[in-house]
Amino acid sequence: MGTDHGVSGARMTPVGEEAAGAAVGAGGAGVPAGASAPAGSGAPAGSGVPAGSGVPVGAGAATASGASTAARLQALFEGHRLTPTQRRIAHCMVRRAADAPFLSSVELAELAGVSQPSVTRFAVALGFDGYPALRKHLRDVAPAEPAVDEGSYNEYQQAVQSEIDNLRHLAALLADPAPVVRAGRLLAESRPLPVLGLRAASAQARGFTYFARKVHPDVRLLDEGGTMLDDRVDAAKRAGATALLCFALPRHPREVVEGLEYAREAGLAVVTVADSAFAPVARHSDLLLPAAVGTGLAFDTACAPMLLGRVLLEAMCDALPDAQARLEEFDAKAAERGLFVE
Repeated sequence: MGTDHGVSGARMTPVGEEAAGAAVGAGGAGVPAGASAPAGSGAPAGSGVPAGSGVPVGAGAATASGASTAARLQALFEGHRLTPTQRRIAHCMVRRAADAPFLSSVELAELAGVSQPSVTRFAVALGFDGYPALRKHLRDVAPAEPAVDEGSYNEYQQAVQSEIDNLRHLAALLADPAPVVRAGRLLAESRPLPVLGLRAASAQARGFTYFARKVHPDVRLLDEGGTMLDDRVDAAKRAGATALLCFALPRHPREVVEGLEYAREAGLAVVTVADSAFAPVARHSDLLLPAAVGTGLAFDTACAPMLLGRVLLEAMCDALPDAQARLEEFDAKAAERGLFVE
């Protein structure tokens, strides 16, 4: 008989302490501070991510292992304090990774919906003399990848190809599992575990909650915004919660940003799955795990965030010593009750 818990086989391999020690701690910056390059040197500054930015370690390690162009670009941008306009430019470049090294400042400005001087200021903020120096650097560190002839694809196939690219990018980021390992432990240790997802992200939060309840003793879905959300965060905190998991997808509701700010003020460690490390929720997250969404159809597609949610479930199972026993108990009761027809 088939199972409903979605975990393949009986693999509940414990995670080694060495990997856990390399993970990002809650409340701290995801990337250690480094030395900054001299201004005007034409090389990118190496300053660390500001405390509380919540960007995970994974991007840097993925770059070292020969990750995709998008992963290399994200690793370049993540080590800097960027304004909302500059984050918009960075997000645009990550999403157009194959074209980014060859775009003029005017073209990039049009794609990102900002002014051309904003692109120049963005390059300077990264430690370059100007945009030409940034573009030269991108051509050196992110050489053009083999072009895919999309002319033979219809719009539906192009949307699928875009999601395949997003999944490849996610695989590159997961080359360093430490942030996910750390997130899994934070979620496993929180009793109860509140899971937040509003509007477009509600399906992701609900799906995670459905499976998580099979292995975690107390998972609470937060699918209402406003003052009701604050009340439920307070209730979870009083009951002993230490962490909150949030799924945040565009367009980002104001209630989610405000809810995360409230949760952190209440003392919860916030783990967020978002479409970008530059999403508005980043500054209110202790650990942010990025997974891009597809934008080729009328409505965004979220295959990568969904898969990352399942990866987090696996990491949480690894951190729960009785997860396998709970799954076996569920299967036994499901068989007794005849829940499934296969």
